Amino acid sequence: MENLTLEKALDELKKQEKRKFEQSVDLIINLKKIDVKKTQINLFVNLPHKIKDKKICGFIESKTNLIDTIPKAAFAKYKDKKSIKNLTKQYDFFISSAPNMPSVATTFGRVLGPAGKMPSPKLGILMNDSEKDITDLVKKINTIVRVQVKEPSVKISIGKENMDNQKIIENIKTAYHALMNELPNKNDNIKSVMIKFTMTKPLRVNI
Repeated sequence: MENLTLEKALDELKKQEKRKFEQSVDLIINLKKIDVKKTQINLFVNLPHKIKDKKICGFIESKTNLIDTIPKAAFAKYKDKKSIKNLTKQYDFFISSAPNMPSVATTFGRVLGPAGKMPSPKLGILMNDSEKDITDLVKKINTIVRVQVKEPSVKISIGKENMDNQKIIENIKTAYHALMNELPNKNDNIKSVMIKFTMTKPLRVNI
């Protein structure tokens, strides 16, 4: 099977049957000659183009119209695992003020940790929960994707089908190069690259 250019692959995918919802564009990077258990890769990639506004919840004390918030006094409502799991499903991303982090870890960590949604020092902890700091962090989160390598095939949601092809391609190249630069043997660890929409078969591409 020949590898397509990104432009050709996107054109092919856009010709396929339209769905009743806007499909996501997924980038699939298949790895080789790497033990993903020994090589821990967990990075945040800042994409040039926003995919969507993420649903964000903040474990912060200040009230804001920018995001939903849960102050420390309300943590007691989340004693059982089921209520935290429901919370995890409702939001794409969680942030916290620095002083609340120990309590967030104790109360929510057992569910948010495995789900990959724990507020992170890399992105998600506010030293100051002022309106300006929250605004800046929300802007940053909305253009970021998290890439965690847990198996030899890595899938990254990189765009929406109705986005302009050029913007999707720039997002794909940014995420691809960011991951490749984290691999011990760079390009030699990449077996193949594919792109697909939510409901389509993947197409092999050259980057």
